[in-house]
Amino acid sequence: MPSSNVSWGIEVGSGAIKAVKLEADGDGVRVADFAIVPHAKVLSTPDLDQNDAMRVALGTLTSQYDLSGATISVSVPGHAGFARFAKLPPVEPKKVPDIVKFEAVQQIPFPLEEVEWDYQTFVSPDSPDVEVGIFAITKQRIRERLDMLADVGIVPQVVTLGPVAAFNALAFDLSFTEQSPGTIILDIGTTSTDLVIAEAGRVWVRTFPIGGHQFTNALVEAFKLTYSKAEKVKREADTSKAARQILQAMRPVFGDLVQDVQRSIGYYQSLHRDAKLTRLIGLGSTFALPGLRKFLKQQLQLDVYRLEEFKRAKADGDRASEFGANAMTLATAYGCALQGLGLNTINANLMPSAILRSAMWKGKAKWFATAAGLAIATGLAMQIRPMMDSSAVAASPRPREIDDATQRFGRAEAEAKQAGAIGAEQPNLLAANIITLLDDRAVYAHLANDLSLIVRNADTKTAGPDRPALRMISYKTNYLGVLAPRAPAGEEDFDDGGRGGRGGRQAIGGEAAGGASGDVPFAGPVVEVEIEFATPEKSLRQFYQGAIGDWLDSNKDRADVPYVIVPPEITRVVFTEAAAPAPASGGELAVSPTGEDELGGSGRRFASQPRPSGPRVTGQIVGEGPSLANEQETRDMASNQLIENLAPITPDSPSGYPSDGRIKVTYRVVVKPKTAPETEGGQ
Repeated sequence: MPSSNVSWGIEVGSGAIKAVKLEADGDGVRVADFAIVPHAKVLSTPDLDQNDAMRVALGTLTSQYDLSGATISVSVPGHAGFARFAKLPPVEPKKVPDIVKFEAVQQIPFPLEEVEWDYQTFVSPDSPDVEVGIFAITKQRIRERLDMLADVGIVPQVVTLGPVAAFNALAFDLSFTEQSPGTIILDIGTTSTDLVIAEAGRVWVRTFPIGGHQFTNALVEAFKLTYSKAEKVKREADTSKAARQILQAMRPVFGDLVQDVQRSIGYYQSLHRDAKLTRLIGLGSTFALPGLRKFLKQQLQLDVYRLEEFKRAKADGDRASEFGANAMTLATAYGCALQGLGLNTINANLMPSAILRSAMWKGKAKWFATAAGLAIATGLAMQIRPMMDSSAVAASPRPREIDDATQRFGRAEAEAKQAGAIGAEQPNLLAANIITLLDDRAVYAHLANDLSLIVRNADTKTAGPDRPALRMISYKTNYLGVLAPRAPAGEEDFDDGGRGGRGGRQAIGGEAAGGASGDVPFAGPVVEVEIEFATPEKSLRQFYQGAIGDWLDSNKDRADVPYVIVPPEITRVVFTEAAAPAPASGGELAVSPTGEDELGGSGRRFASQPRPSGPRVTGQIVGEGPSLANEQETRDMASNQLIENLAPITPDSPSGYPSDGRIKVTYRVVVKPKTAPETEGGQ
């Protein structure tokens, strides 16, 4: 999915950097800007440092054009990657990814763990066969290209192959369908040529090493020129007085180019006997060489066209004519920008999945903070009216009868205490505890950020190349009250503030808390956090300890976080194993007989998993009762919905959540005391 309705497409070519900025505009697109930044020398020039030359041109692009606020898509040359095609056996749609992975192992000449790859399926309306295109690039090459882009501040969301981008450009602009005439797209670059065949809903790609460099070398050898001089002669051939001699010198390369095109067409027709190819569309600046179009038409017996304009792109202003004149060289960048807008036909993205996940979480972190802020604002809004009413009552003059009644009650109470009829009064601290939450409202933003850090930590340690290690199912916080002086070991006091709540003593984890080494050395508000995750990992307990438990333990007390995570020994963890897959022969779905595995609380427990032991936090927590719990649950539901609406986390694999195991983690944090108490009015 595109992240915005504005996209920059960038092609790092051997002759120049080409970039196109598009905005979605109804059924078409609008050209907001474009750029052609030529290299000082063509990258195929002998003894030229290509990387330095590309960095200079990319730096010029970023200094002259604003790339912020838009999706960025870049292409890599066809010869730098792989495009392989195969027919799939008739299988159920859900099994296609497994079959494609098997084909990828056979087709890609590198181990899969050394490449970034993606695929696209093609279906012809007149054939039951399903064909797949597999597109790949080695991780070393993609890393080198991304590092170069990062040096000038470019972080793309999409990386695709040049021939794929060129096809997407023409498929969109010419509205390709299964009934469109069989078309050959010939993009002649500096060092290689990309040939793309689009016919009957299928696509086929081949790249061969003939391009503008070979034409330039032919002039170097024929006229004994320097490479730079020969490049200039080639570009000015159509206006030169020696045009005939120039074309004669390049004629052998013309012949080699035609032979490779004929060989490619012949191979495709041997795979698809019913293929009907009727036209060829040329792209790239080399295709502008005089005589090339006529030569191809005579040798191939096809209608040969040059791309003169983009029909579905609206270009306004003074540069509209300039954009049309450069359409033939901007096609690849145009196709990249279309993919950034989600208007592509082939959706091959070779960006490393780990980088994409990291970028996604960085982008969603602000939404988590916003959701937490909105949740706090919602809670505050519920308290505004009572506080306003209280202020109004306090500002009005108190009736004399109230003072009289208060005095009589005070005398009666004193007499009752003296007679031993009642004990010392117990203050109701509920309202005071709620008001103190306003002082610590930043706590919830940090709790939401901890969720992001936990998921990111799990991904970096255990995530595979095609799906994340954790997905959030639910997230809930519960304010328990203020931690007061320690209660007897193994117990907590929950005082409901004199409102007859659940009260009493509640054991933590059902065992006595031995030792005080893990106790929090201060009193403060306590918040309980409950998160449920889905994970494809098989060993839930081992995965929890390595990816979540260790993080909670190593991040208990951080200088920039306003709370301390209580010792993980009292953390409650519930494991639910994934359901077993349906049997191949049919029948009912087999469900794991073990059900839920719970650590740190009541319920069924595996014999191989002893109850955690170690120091636990003890103390009195005051200020919670049934009414407060219900109100908090309502606010948590609203907060959960806000988080889901603003930053939804959805499955990106065919299996989704149901086949994953579940881990529910419940832990507590204690808010740190203020370093210097605030005073009012200088008192």
